[in-house]
Formats: sequence, C-alpha cells, structure tokens
Amino acid sequence: MLDNANLKQLLEQRRSLKQHVPADEWAARVELAACYRLIAHFRMTDWIYNHISLRLPGSHEHYLINPFGLLYEEVSASNLVKVDVHGRLAEDVPLDINPAAFVIHGAIHTARPEIACVLHTHTAAGVGVAAQKHGLLPISQHAFKLLDRLAYHDFEGIALDDDEQQRLIADIGSKDVLILRNHGLLTMGRSVREAFELMFFLERACQIQINALAGGSEVIHPPAAVCERTCRQFAGDDSYVQGRDWQALIRMLDRIDPSYRD
Repeated sequence: MLDNANLKQLLEQRRSLKQHVPADEWAARVELAACYRLIAHFRMTDWIYNHISLRLPGSHEHYLINPFGLLYEEVSASNLVKVDVHGRLAEDVPLDINPAAFVIHGAIHTARPEIACVLHTHTAAGVGVAAQKHGLLPISQHAFKLLDRLAYHDFEGIALDDDEQQRLIADIGSKDVLILRNHGLLTMGRSVREAFELMFFLERACQIQINALAGGSEVIHPPAAVCERTCRQFAGDDSYVQGRDWQALIRMLDRIDPSYRD
C-alpha cells in the first residue's frame, strides 16, 4: 500500500495520461470521473468504498474503475485505472482495487455486454429501503420511474465470493436497477448519464420513502391503474431531453471544481 506522499507523487505523474491514451478512452475517463464527482456532490458516497465502473470503448474485456483508497472527490480522468473483468489491473501501476468490485462489476460486465456503466452505493436511505421487507414502495413519482426496471438480490455477506456472481446475475435478469437487500443500491446504464440518472431517481425515491414512513401517518398508494400508467409514461420516449440534464450537471461541476478533467 502506498503512503500519502508516494500516492500523491504517483497521481501527479498520471496527470499526463491524456497524451498516452486514445481520444475515445480519454473522453470516457472524463465522463466517468464526472460521475464520481457528482455522486460526491449529492452526498451518495461511503468514504473510499463503493465503485462506479465504465466499459472501455470498443472493449468487452476491460473497464475503468476508481483506485481503492481515493475519496470520490479525488477521482479524476487520469487516476482511474484499467482492469479486466476478473479484477486484474491491465496497466503497470502500484494501485489497488477494492476486491468487492470484481464480484459485482465483473459479473455484470461479463453477463450484460450492452451495459456500459455500473454504479453502486451504500447510502443511509438506500440501505434503509433495502432493509425493509416490502422494498421500494409505489408512493412517489420518483419511484414510478424505476419500478418496472427493478430487481432484488438477497444479502449474502460482503460481496467477496465468486460463486455469488451467478445468483446476482440471475436475480438481475434483464433489469437495470437493483436493490441489494440489507446492502445498498445498484444501477446499470448504456451510458454514464443513464446509470447516474437512474441512481439519482432511486436515491431520491428511497429518501422520500424513509421520510414518508417516518412521519407516522399512513402513506397514500395510488390506484393500480395510475401506477401502471405512470410507469408507462416514464418508459416512453424522452428524446426531447437530449442530454440537457447531464450537460447542466457538467456545467455545474466545471464551475465548482473542473479538476475531474485532469
């Protein structure tokens, strides 16, 4: 393990990485680093734990992920590391990867080639809902964006055992939102933007649910027909957005701290 002085020196050396990788890889690095900073901005981090991974453009074998030990607000395009689906570093650097990332992210990237980005969190509200027997309730507009896309996976302990991968993938099926019971939240997207958007809505839905149930009064469940209609509305064509939400978030990051681009 690197001490702080050596880690700082190594990360400083990697700031020139842009000149040594293909343009599409660099663009992917910048976008993934932006996602890490957004998760930090919206307070969805858990110290140095959790992970967001992004498949390398044109590759089914390698993805980018955060080096273990960095806070999300320290992640930048250059210090993301390249690994294979088995969790082996694909570059010669003295950095570590959280072993739990191999089990969860490696399994999904292997089984779901259409998925580019996998995002995992351990927020208080997310784990709170994951610990509730009824799971995510249809009590908010935020929840309706997710209910038709949602799967559950039972808790088996810290995700370090390779034999859990098959059960994880079986539970996910074709869904792209997962509540890991007693553990946390996970979203999958065909882009970084999609994975982040799903996580933002899922986190807000969990916060709303925890707050609503804590209020002490009975919550309102809309009629089944309204629930189904709202889910269909969210599943409809949203091409009018044209990425404007993601672009607005990137502008915010650039105002606050553009160092994620380094």
